[in-house]
Amino acid sequence: MADHHPYVGARAPRREDGRLLTGRGRYVGGVGPPDAAHAVIVRSPVAHGRLTGCDTAAARSAAGVLGVITPADAAGARLPCVAVAPGQRESSYPVLDEEIRYAGQPLAVVVARTPEAARDAADLIGLAIEELPAVVGVENAVRDGAPLLYPAWGTNLVTDFEVGDTDCEAAIAAADHVVEMTFRLGRAAPSPIEPRGIAAGLSDGTLTIWAATQAPHHVRDHAAEALGLPLNAVRVIGCDIGGGFGAKEHLYPDEALVCLAALRLGRPVRWSETRAEHLSATLAARDAVHRGRLAFTADGGFVALHCDILGDLGAHPSNVGISPLAVSAIMLPGPYRFERAGARVRAAVTTTTPTGSYRGFGQPEATWTRERLVDEAARLLGADPVELRLRNMIGPDDLPAATRTWQSYDSGDYPAALRRVRELARVGPPRDGRRRGVGFSCHVEATGMGPSMGLKAAGQAAGGFETAIVRMEPDASLVVHAGVAGMGQGIETTLAQLAADGVGVPLDRVQVMLGDTAATPYSSIGSIASRSLVVGGGALNRAARLLRDRIVAIAAHRLEVSGDDLEIADGAVRVKGDPASCLTLREIALSAWRGWDLPEGVPPGLEERVTHDPADYTYAYGAHAAAVAVDVETGAVEVEGYWVVGDSGTLVNPAIVEGQLRGAIAQGIGMALTEEVAYSADGQPAADYFPPTAREVPDIEVVLTQTPSPITPGGMKGVGEAGTIGPPAAIGNAVAAAVPEIAAGVATTPLTSQAVWSLLRGDDPAEPG
Repeated sequence: MADHHPYVGARAPRREDGRLLTGRGRYVGGVGPPDAAHAVIVRSPVAHGRLTGCDTAAARSAAGVLGVITPADAAGARLPCVAVAPGQRESSYPVLDEEIRYAGQPLAVVVARTPEAARDAADLIGLAIEELPAVVGVENAVRDGAPLLYPAWGTNLVTDFEVGDTDCEAAIAAADHVVEMTFRLGRAAPSPIEPRGIAAGLSDGTLTIWAATQAPHHVRDHAAEALGLPLNAVRVIGCDIGGGFGAKEHLYPDEALVCLAALRLGRPVRWSETRAEHLSATLAARDAVHRGRLAFTADGGFVALHCDILGDLGAHPSNVGISPLAVSAIMLPGPYRFERAGARVRAAVTTTTPTGSYRGFGQPEATWTRERLVDEAARLLGADPVELRLRNMIGPDDLPAATRTWQSYDSGDYPAALRRVRELARVGPPRDGRRRGVGFSCHVEATGMGPSMGLKAAGQAAGGFETAIVRMEPDASLVVHAGVAGMGQGIETTLAQLAADGVGVPLDRVQVMLGDTAATPYSSIGSIASRSLVVGGGALNRAARLLRDRIVAIAAHRLEVSGDDLEIADGAVRVKGDPASCLTLREIALSAWRGWDLPEGVPPGLEERVTHDPADYTYAYGAHAAAVAVDVETGAVEVEGYWVVGDSGTLVNPAIVEGQLRGAIAQGIGMALTEEVAYSADGQPAADYFPPTAREVPDIEVVLTQTPSPITPGGMKGVGEAGTIGPPAAIGNAVAAAVPEIAAGVATTPLTSQAVWSLLRGDDPAEPG
């Protein structure tokens, strides 16, 4: 527990699990004022229309009702978009609006003494709606004559811009071969175990918000803006979260309404989303059409890669707007060399729930497109798909390397990961009449979102820095305050490991404080984009090292030796080779807080605060392999084996990394095979949604490698999203390998049995009917 770093790299048990597994978790439904009233959101039953009347008389007079808020009561309350696309006409959206643009849009909120009374009263509200034609499907939205969601715009198109090389067409035209496919990516719902929830109450002039959120300061900033409050009058306390996955990274309109109700009524109000509401109210993701083209030479050398990306934003640009589509574009090249690479990015509005963040954030889409094209190129050439990848892959000696789409990859060995996963993967023996195949996919993942000026240049109204405060108390225990949030990713444990090693104290002497805007340093965007440990941990590493240096300096002064001759071990600072010549950490801490016997220039106390604004993104990477069995009679696809080799830089806790990968791969399998938020032609979301169960997820073999990043203090890269990026492409390639006669049609997720069966019949599963 000191200079020998026994904690970083150790499989320390997750300290969060003690409370979570024994029913002592602090979820939003169980915290906050016990006398809180209950809110129910009244939502639009239609996808497109205009609210012409809202009769609340019966609801207001119902038993137990405390208040009703309608659009007239919330005029002017708007939430900002952090990401704004080139040409985007609106940079905010109303909390309540009489213009209806998706089924499930909030139209009013009812507050009552009990959840039952609020629900009954909500049913009494009379909505008069002038219905308008729905627009479902992004390709339909950009067709001539499509109904317009915002008539003043004169179009449903929100943005149209290019990324990377603008001369890809010439390179593609001159190539020996071109593989071109149109890919459609189904809309996926985050589907956390715990849906969204919030509670709010006003006391002593401060609005306190208890929220299931990944970004407490983000929620505070947006709540203050929407409600017209100064920032110092809003406090957000982040609770334990039963899954975030990107969907809980901002404040939603219905959540802002709960806060508004607490202000108007002068009493606490709470709300919890139902599972049915989740599909119509929480932001989903993916939902894009990619026209991808891969150009290559006769001997398999990659020449150019281009993708025309058309994304469905839903009813309006969300908090993150077109950012997932932009990430698809900039991460399109993956781990390969291209002479030219680029993308055209377009986005349009439709009469569906807005889309936003979900684990992977545009990178599963880019990987699906690129890796399917690579496999089809190998099929055209009659080449081994792994060897074709290796022939064109960026090697370790090439790094750092700049891509054609403006990314600067930092470190790694991409070919080694692919070779290793090829060694692991194996196809099942022929039996039972099913067809079997193995598919591969490779990716590079942008992690550690930052730097701040880079975000500004990209149109993001946010900073990419993180701050950590490390304090040694007079009894030599450590307290860490960090701006990132815990959301099930084990960040309390890993930050404690970094602090324990960095300062030199036992792990059980470290306390980590997260999630309270009144007590933790400011974090502009919180725990998203695989950045918690990369940026927050980078700040903590630096702060812990400074605190350790201060402790050693005090001990050197007291012992009258050079600091270079000292080490921290066994709860003391001692002279190397002379353990008897030492001071305990408690002695040093106590004297420091009393201001006794300190070296000149060293102030009293033992606390360090460091802000880390990363120089660039870090880049994790991985290679995936999936073995599938396809029933040609029914189209059913079973994943029989799954293997991944991943590199997340320095591994602070390998057990947590493995858990993150396995959980994310399960989500990726669902996206590949079963999950899709589907809409009827009139814009109604289907009631059925099928996340994978234990039946659909096989044993997953994980191999971890470590190539420290030169960007992060400590060398960490992110892992939280890595597992979702590769599975759709690996499974799609495995299906195409098992049933090559339908390979050209393996272009749409999810690959449901119906979709595969339609391909086997020669139908286009993307066509209606």
